[in-house]
Order: sequence, then C-alpha cells, then structure tokens
Amino acid sequence: MAQDLDTDSTPSNQGRYQWLTLGDLNGFFGLMVDNVAVLGILAAILTGVGFPPDLVFTKMFPGTALGVLFGDLIYTGMAFRLAKKTGRNDVTAMPLGLDTPSTIGIAVTVLLPAFFHFKETMSAEQAATHAWYVGMGSMVLIGLVKLVFSFTGNLTQRLVPQAGLLGSLAGIGLALIGLLPMLEILSRPVIGMVALGLILYSLVAGISLPGRIPGVAAAVAVGAVLYYTLGPAGLIPFEAPEFEKLQYGFPLPSLGFLQEFAESLKYLPIAFPFAILTIVGGINVTESARVGGDDYNTRDILLVEAVATLLAGICGGVAQSTPYIGQPAYKAVGSRAGYTLMTGLFIGIGGMIGILPLVLKVLPLAVLAPILIFVALDIMVQAFHVCPRAHGAAVAIAFIPTTARLVQIQYDKTGQLMPEAWDAVVLNAATSSHIPEAMVIVVLGNGFILTAMLWGAFVAEMIDRRLKASSAYLFILAGLSFFGIIHSVNPVGSMYLPWTLPAGAIRIPYEFASAYVALGLVFLALSFTKESREPRSEFGGH
Repeated sequence: MAQDLDTDSTPSNQGRYQWLTLGDLNGFFGLMVDNVAVLGILAAILTGVGFPPDLVFTKMFPGTALGVLFGDLIYTGMAFRLAKKTGRNDVTAMPLGLDTPSTIGIAVTVLLPAFFHFKETMSAEQAATHAWYVGMGSMVLIGLVKLVFSFTGNLTQRLVPQAGLLGSLAGIGLALIGLLPMLEILSRPVIGMVALGLILYSLVAGISLPGRIPGVAAAVAVGAVLYYTLGPAGLIPFEAPEFEKLQYGFPLPSLGFLQEFAESLKYLPIAFPFAILTIVGGINVTESARVGGDDYNTRDILLVEAVATLLAGICGGVAQSTPYIGQPAYKAVGSRAGYTLMTGLFIGIGGMIGILPLVLKVLPLAVLAPILIFVALDIMVQAFHVCPRAHGAAVAIAFIPTTARLVQIQYDKTGQLMPEAWDAVVLNAATSSHIPEAMVIVVLGNGFILTAMLWGAFVAEMIDRRLKASSAYLFILAGLSFFGIIHSVNPVGSMYLPWTLPAGAIRIPYEFASAYVALGLVFLALSFTKESREPRSEFGGH
C-alpha cells in the first residue's frame, strides 16, 4: 500500500483534474443500475400489497431520489476540492446511493406492518398514506441519529465487535437482499438467470467481457433483448409495457410525517440499527478510499449522508442514502467524478419527472435484480473475510434473528398475525407449558437487527475469552427485551411496560430477560475460572 501512495506524487498524477473519463461510464452504469434495482424492488414490494402506484412513484420516489441527488452532487464537489488540494488528477469521488439493506428492510419491517395495521380501520388508500407518513418519520429519525453519530461513529465502531455489526448486515443480505430479488429473477427464469450469470461472471469471477463492456450494462442489455425478442415470439411469458403519462412529482418539504410520528417511534428499534450500520459502513468506506489514495474527511462524508437522508425523509422519501462500499473498485476502472455526477442527475431528476417509473416498466425487474444478488453476496462474504476467522460462529449466529423476521413476514401475509388470530396465540400461551412457536417467531423477529448485532457481539467476546464483556452484552439484551425494544411480543414490534401486557403475553419479557440475565451470570462466574483464561486455538474453541 505504501508503494501505491508513493506513486500518487509522481508527475503522471499531477496536472489539471480529469474529472470525466471513459471509466466514468463504467462507474455510472454500475452505480445507476444498483439504485434503479433497489427502487424497483421497493416499488414491487409496496405495490404488491396494495400501495397505490401514484403514491409510490409521485410521493415516495421523488423525495428518495432527492436524497441521492443531493449526496452525489456534494460528493462530486468534494472530489473536485480534494483534487485541487492535493494537485492529483486521478481523484475518484465517493459513490453514494440508496442503502440496499435498509431500503428493503424498512419496506418489509416498517412500511408493510404499518400498512396492515392501518388497514384494519381504514381503506387501503388511506392506510398506504398513513404508512407513508410512518416511513417518512422513520427516515427523519434515521437522519437525526446519523447526524448525531457522524461525530461519534468511530466510538460505536470500537465498542461493538465487527462480528455483531457485519453479521447483522450479512443476515439481511441473506434473508432480504438475497431472497427477495431472487424471487423476482426466478419469476422470469430465462432472462433472469442469463442476467444473473453475466453479473456473476463479470463481478464475482472478475472476468472481463469482450471489448471491456461493463458487466452490469451487458447483463441488463442482454436480458432486455432476450425478453423483447423471445417474449413477442411466444417463447417465454411476455407482458407488453403500458405507456401512460409520466408519473412525476416534485419533492417538497412536508410535515405530514408528524401525524404518525408517535407510530414511527415504535419502529425505532429497527430504524436505529440501520442508521448505525450505515455510519459504520461510511467509516469503513472512507478508510478504504484513504488507503487507495483519496484522503477524504470522515466526518464530512458521514455528515453528507446524514443530511441527505434527513432531506429525503422531510420531502417524502422512505429510503436512506449511504456511501457505497467499493470506492477503490470504481477507481480501478478509471472512474473520477463524472460517474457520481451522472448518477445523481439521472436518479434525482429521473425520480422527479417520472423517468425511473418508465425505466421500471420497460426493463423487467428480473434483469435488474441480479445486481442486488451481487450486493447480497458481497455483504455476506465481507462479513466472513473482514472478521477474524475465529469469529465465524459469531457472524453466523447473527443471521438467525433476520431469518425469523422473514418467517414473521410470511406469517403476516397469511393473516396469522391479524388481531383475532394473534389473540388466540396469546390465549394459548397463558396456559401452555412452553411458548408457542408462532409467538417465538414473532418475538425473535422483532428488533432483529439490534438482536443480531448484540448476539454477534456477545458470542465474539466469548470466543475471545472476554467473558465479562460478553456478560455485559447479555445484560443489555435483558434490559432491551424487558421493555420490548427487542423481542417485542406485539406483532407490530412496539415497546411497552411489561406489567401492562395481557396474561399470555406477560411471560415473554420476564422469561426472555431472565434467560439473558441467567446466562450473563453464568459467564460472569466462569470469567473467574482459570480455564476461561486459556488461549483459544487458531480456529476458535476447537
């Protein structure tokens, strides 16, 4: 790495800043398609359960796109400033876009539950509007948390082991980012698998396509050509796109989210960890850029993503923006500042004047979704590669709460969590010798990100023979579970005072908190034994 940094001062890197090169085209296609695919999955999830397309495309999309436009424009300006400061002509801008894990996560764990909750007493259209307010409120909360933690993000990174932070993110990669897009890919298997194969060929295997064609662009183009060639010929299922008027909307600041801000606070246990994960991710991304030769100020990078998220939420957005992992990869393909400028303008303006909804109508989601599979794989692989090998079990255990949340979503879709059905589960729990399975799934799924982070953390500390620290995490889990911040017994995941719960549900906070306290005390006692201080083997406890 030192040699790389030394070459930065050679004459070849001096002179007028070359902010736009052919490499920016590669960067643009990769960053743009990633954002479009995320928006496509978001739209599919929401409209699939009853959200009006007009609400999604003319209210949610414009505000969300504004956050991306703002962030990419500022990051582009920061690249120009860094180039001027250092005299380098090869500075690469920091890539910013929609955070894939939290965009999909907020959709399925905040917007959908809120929609079903409001639908019990409102029409579907009214329920969707109020769920949108909850989503806006969640974005505002995330933006505020990021704003505060942008000054203390390094502290969070030092306090929580990587296995907890990256393991919880990898669980989302497996259960949400991996599975949901794969359903879209296999819904049109011929075009979906070809597009996925090209993504894996170029991005995972790292094999260049003929003529150095960008892999993402090739995957989308080939998939689209197959669809519009084989489809009309009757060889694969085909649905001609319906071109209507452009669905546009200008993102204006709104205080509509205040109508349901109290409801948004119920989802804080979900929103808070998503904010922390992007802060830590932003720190990691900035460090990787610094190692590659582009020394950006970490606090500035974090502040921009915080303000971009806050701006998006106030203007109707329901997805947070974040600096993308892989700035050195964009640098390696020759991208400078042009790719972030083009992406910001395309996503920002396209989301406002209706181009993005049009793109999503023309391009089947099956040819866009493969880029998200790559993101999911990258997140999961990174968790195991970056964390110490001995922490593999700590990373893996963090997958489980997210998997439970995915099963909970399926319960919700089948009506098993509707008030009448859930009342029956609670009534059964009051007289049962054990907690019913459906209740365990709901309890484990609620607050899943925070649970995953802390499970990964206590197991990692245990593996490192830091039993007192492991006990501390268990006691924190006990306190959080007692008040429903995690392991809430309410299907919507809301917090509570445990003694106010009905008879069948009151056992949950007491039993779960007691379980964590009991294990914490066991580890605390074991910390005084000589065996607990014996060094672990290279590969963990075996």
